[in-house]
Amino acid sequence: MAAQNTEIAVGGVVLAAALGFGIYMGQATGFASGASGYDLTASFRSIEGVTVGTDVRLAGVKIGTVTDISLNSHTFRADAHLTVQDDIQLPDDTAVVISSEGLLGGNFVEILPGGSPFNLEAGDEIEDTQGAVSLISLLLKFVSGSGE
Repeated sequence: MAAQNTEIAVGGVVLAAALGFGIYMGQATGFASGASGYDLTASFRSIEGVTVGTDVRLAGVKIGTVTDISLNSHTFRADAHLTVQDDIQLPDDTAVVISSEGLLGGNFVEILPGGSPFNLEAGDEIEDTQGAVSLISLLLKFVSGSGE
């Protein structure tokens, strides 16, 4: 009887730990957050290393996520849809850059706010964009001595 009670107690602890881990992962990824936001779009020449769910950061702080990526068949550019927290009001001359977390790190979308007194509204497009820089192409240019 004591062994059966011990098994039930251990099973309860394991179940509670699994539930706690699930809640933590939901909060860490922003999946469970009820925070609302507004959508913006941006068009990039290259969006290499960015996927749906990639962080959108301002001054190193996550303020949103990439919600959709599609290829524009008319311009042959990658159109990204971003969701930004409602409490962050970005000037309409804001720039968006694909940045790297380091030499071996992944990419993220970095917001560089401008100085305009007018703010972006939901559904607006950010015009000033800079796509991902390929580290391999930079190394090849360096090794080959190409000045371009």
